[in-house]
Amino acid sequence: MKNALRVLRAEREWSQADLAERLDVSRQTVNALETGKYDPSLPLAFKIARLFKLPIERIFQPEDDGATGV
Repeated sequence: MKNALRVLRAEREWSQADLAERLDVSRQTVNALETGKYDPSLPLAFKIARLFKLPIERIFQPEDDGATGV
């Protein structure tokens, strides 16, 4: 899953540790989210969306798998 966390965090001049503290997760979790190694749980995704005051789908997008089905 692609996400805009790194960009959103940088716009606010927050470090990964700053974001981790605001989300009550580890800095390693923030790093894993930003690098796509970890997809957030639904409660964490909602918490992130609330923090940035954006809809979840503005932050997280599915990877383009090339499928054209609906």
